[in-house]
Amino acid sequence: MDEGPPAALSPVRAVLASFDHAYAVAIQQRRAGDSCRLVVGTGNPLQPFRVTHLAPRPHERILALIA
Repeated sequence: MDEGPPAALSPVRAVLASFDHAYAVAIQQRRAGDSCRLVVGTGNPLQPFRVTHLAPRPHERILALIA
């Protein structure tokens, strides 16, 4: 049963779970010498974006490539 996220989430969570934050993390990781990074959309309201160096899962979509 999918009830969605709780109604009263922290405003800090909204900032940390934003695309802008995920993009900034991906750039930091790339500058640290790691391999190319992807910012992917997960479809999960609690973690709508994530950074990875692996191919996205079938239900995810690539939103940015940091090479």
